[in-house]
Amino acid sequence: MGPLIISLDVATRKDLFQLLDQFDANETLTVKIGMEMFYGEGPQIVRDLLKKGHHIFLDLKLHDIPNTVENGMRQIGRLGVTYTTVHALGGAQMIAQAKRGLINGAQDAGVAPARLLAVTELTSITAQGLRNEQNCRLPMAEQVVSLTQLAKQAGADGVITSPLEVPALREQVGSDFLYVTPGIRPSGASKDDQARTATPSEAAHNGSNALVIGRPIIQAADPVSAYHQYLKEWQNAER
Repeated sequence: MGPLIISLDVATRKDLFQLLDQFDANETLTVKIGMEMFYGEGPQIVRDLLKKGHHIFLDLKLHDIPNTVENGMRQIGRLGVTYTTVHALGGAQMIAQAKRGLINGAQDAGVAPARLLAVTELTSITAQGLRNEQNCRLPMAEQVVSLTQLAKQAGADGVITSPLEVPALREQVGSDFLYVTPGIRPSGASKDDQARTATPSEAAHNGSNALVIGRPIIQAADPVSAYHQYLKEWQNAER
């Protein structure tokens, strides 16, 4: 069983630490930092969170020519984060060099290398957009499988995927790969802008390795209680 990752989708450093300071200082969390926070605060926000003992998922979704991505990933690798991301659409060579950059950066800094997760198709891409904008003739489900297979063959450690897609991916790509799933909600909760959602128990049953949960925790009246409610369900779920 992997971690339950809190997506810290807040705008400022102050908001971030106001949220985290509600947790017990001795509790180790895995938290996701995205573009807004990282571009606003820079690498220091990652260093500060690491000093507090937390594990970091740095979600920047790099997508550029292979050498540029490799150099960027070398810098990320030096930070000592646990997970980071690229777009699978960047291709096999880009993914392979991203992995190499992470390993070399980790060696530079004497830290464990981050696990490289590939993003297949964004949840905002519709079947029509896939066909008309990307000129892809595959159905969405087949495109996701194809990109997941490419990412695995190129050396990625896993993919970001809907919890509802995990069973098919495990069957067609294999179970020796990480399936990290956002879109986790309790029964009856708002789906916000994510159409394909599941509860922690459903995600566990489907074979997810780790969960990413944002608004249901950080916007809860009691974020700490909400986190532990999700964590308990995730840990106790049948697999």
